[in-house]
This record gives sequence, C-alpha cells and structure tokens, in this order.
Amino acid sequence: MNTSKLVGRLSGRSRSEHPPLRGPVLDTSRPDSAPDESHGITLYLEGITVSFDGFKALNDLTLYIRPGELRCIIGPNGAGKTTMMDVITGKTRPDQGSAWFGQSMDLLSLTEPEIASAGIGRKFQKPTVFEHHSVFENLELAIAGDRSVWRLLVARLTPGQRQRIDEVLEIIQLAERRHERAGSLSHGQKQWLEVAMVLVQKPRLLLLDEPLAGLSREERGGVKQLIAGIPRETTVVMIEHDMDTALDMAERITVLHYGRVIVEGTRAEVVADPKTREVYLGD
Repeated sequence: MNTSKLVGRLSGRSRSEHPPLRGPVLDTSRPDSAPDESHGITLYLEGITVSFDGFKALNDLTLYIRPGELRCIIGPNGAGKTTMMDVITGKTRPDQGSAWFGQSMDLLSLTEPEIASAGIGRKFQKPTVFEHHSVFENLELAIAGDRSVWRLLVARLTPGQRQRIDEVLEIIQLAERRHERAGSLSHGQKQWLEVAMVLVQKPRLLLLDEPLAGLSREERGGVKQLIAGIPRETTVVMIEHDMDTALDMAERITVLHYGRVIVEGTRAEVVADPKTREVYLGD
C-alpha cells in the first residue's frame, strides 16, 4: 500500500480501531520479543500533549512510523522534536495521548529500562563514549547490557555477540581501530561509535538526535553513509535541524511546529507545501 494513503487512513481514525494484543505488555523473560507490526506500523503517537509551565511543547501530536522506514523529523527550535523522543523513551510522561510500540506494547506503561529492553535505542546529540576504553570495549559494554567496568571484567562474550560486534565494526569502518582508545577518535568517529553502541543491541527502533551536528563536511558524509547502511530491520527516526540534509537522506519527512505536525510527506511534497516555506524557511 502507498505510504501516504496508509498514513492518511490512519490519521483519520484512532488506534483503538486496531485493538492491542491481550496479555502482558512486555514479556521480560524473552529479550528477543519484538513488537507486533502486523498492521504495518512500528510506532504510534496519538494526541500526545506535553506542557511545561503552561507552554505546550507537544500539542495533540499524532505520528505513525512504518517498519524499516528512515523518517526525518525537522522543524525550528522549540518545535518539540526532542520532547517527542523523550516521550517515546519514557523520559517524559505526556499530559494526555497514547504511545504504542507496535500493536502490543504501551510505552506509557513502561519504564525507561523496559522500553530500552523492548527494542528502542536512542542516540543523543552529544557523543558519550568511554574515552579511556578501546573501541571494542565500548561495544562490549553496550552489548552486555550493563555499562559498567565490573560487568566488562566478569562477562564473557558469546560467539554470536562477538560476531555482532565484528559486523558493526565493519559498518562503522572502525574494524582496524578496534583496539585504540575511543578518546583518540575524531568527533565524527565518536558519533559513529555511539551509533554502533546502539546498533550492537539490535534495536527494532533507533532514535537519532541530530547525529550530524558539529561535524565537518567529511565527517557528515561518513555518518550519512553509516545511517544509510543501517539494516532495514531497524526502523530509524532522526531529528535533523538542517532541511537540506533531511531532504537528502529521508524517505519521508515530518515537519513539526509548536508541537504538532504541520506537513508530512516525500521530499517533493514537503518542499512544495507552502506551510514549510512559511514556518520552517521563514518565507
């Protein structure tokens, strides 16, 4: 089905018409449990409102993300982009609305650790790697699920985990630097490494908060190539301030303004919409 038709259909009705599966929201005994995407949607946000001291950071936000999609969320400062990610990951609880990961996981009923273990990974704008540890050790800590030195010392990687790290090192083009300290990497390479620290955990949904911010042109090219090479089984939602970058990378683009969606569509649709020029470009 055409994406625009699908989203158009869904935006006109509540997710309650697609009732969630009955039973436990999250089976913590099964770390490999995946969201039910049988209706062709990975993430549902419906009517999300978040207020801070009377200011609505999100205002009746409704958004749907399809499996395997690379979606860019753009908008001016204060549009609500980071608050939206905070809601998805459980850092911020909305005043109203609903947030579902597939058909079966009610994100608003889960804690931040439970959301992470359910398969949602997030990379923040500023890279936070363990600079005194090697590139490999950073990935080892991430895949172990407990980012502590003690865990690193006592845990042993399974063959499958070691293979996963090797695969991700190839993706981020740091295989030959696996034994070097992370602190010796450039800013852009640290961005690569932190994305990799999420990827080794095999997230179903990956949230990227301005991963190209502060990078040189060469580094931006490397990160863009890295994101484009993320396996299709991982759905990617990326916040990007630069509209040209978003238009160049994303299959579908959502423009936020004052906490709600004002434009959504393909590159051509977003560029042609007068709301984009008026609100985002200032025309």
